[in-house]
Formats: sequence, structure tokens, C-alpha cells
Amino acid sequence: MILRLFRIRSSPTKWRMIRLVLIASILAAAAPALADPCTAPVDGYKTGQRITGLVRYAGDGDSLCVGPSSDPRSWVEIREARWFAPELHEAGGRQAKAVMDGLVGRRATCTVERGHNGSTRSYDRVIAACAVDGRPIGKIMARAGIAQGGRGR
Repeated sequence: MILRLFRIRSSPTKWRMIRLVLIASILAAAAPALADPCTAPVDGYKTGQRITGLVRYAGDGDSLCVGPSSDPRSWVEIREARWFAPELHEAGGRQAKAVMDGLVGRRATCTVERGHNGSTRSYDRVIAACAVDGRPIGKIMARAGIAQGGRGR
């Protein structure tokens, strides 16, 4: 029905392309937004408390989900305390996320810290210094050639 509105006799190839672009735009707008899957509560963590498990998800170059089981309700979203990756839209941001994606499935130990805001939370994340397979995330990122950036630096 919508396509009938765009039937024009001149230049059928041009109008066919316009119809395809319109349909693709409508379908893209209807697609759900992808949210991070970490759903464990982030309130109540104390400085020095440990969070352990596998890296289950990488949000960007300095946030990840760590959880003891495959159930996303046990995955805690963590803001790495000692590394400030470039934002995804900045130079190096996608590369930082790719390095973090490579950590998914590996063992993480995170120790809760207070951030610059004096809290153990940053938005919906626990602030913690994490090591993956015994190596601090900052060192992993630096060895991969990722420069620090983002809002923290």
C-alpha cells in the first residue's frame, strides 16, 4: 500500500531504488536497540570487595560484564578503574573494544574501588580494577597498542 504512493512512470529504476531505501529505513527504525546484557544489581558493593567469574561481555574498551554463570542476571557490569579507553566514536575506540572483546570467556578477578566521584558506582556500573588471567586490563590494553583516552583522561 505504501509502495503505491511512490509509483511514478518516469525513470522506474530510480524510483525502485527510492522505494528500497524507504523500506530499509522503516525496517531499521523498527529494529530494537541492543542493550548490554549485564543485569545483576550494582548497588551495595564495598571498596575492596572481589567480583570473580568469566568475562561475559565487552561494552567498550573500559567496561565489561563479569559473571560466575551463563545467566545474565549474575553478570555484573564493571567500569575498569585503572584504564580509560577512547570512546567508541573516537580514534582508537573501536580497536579498544576489539581488544576487550578478545577477553570474553577468560577468567577475571575485579577489586571494587572508589572512583573520582567518591562512589563505587559510575552510572550503572561497579568501579573496579580488573585482571584477566592474572594480567591487569590496563597492561593488556597497553601491550595491544591502545592509547588511553575517553572522558576519564
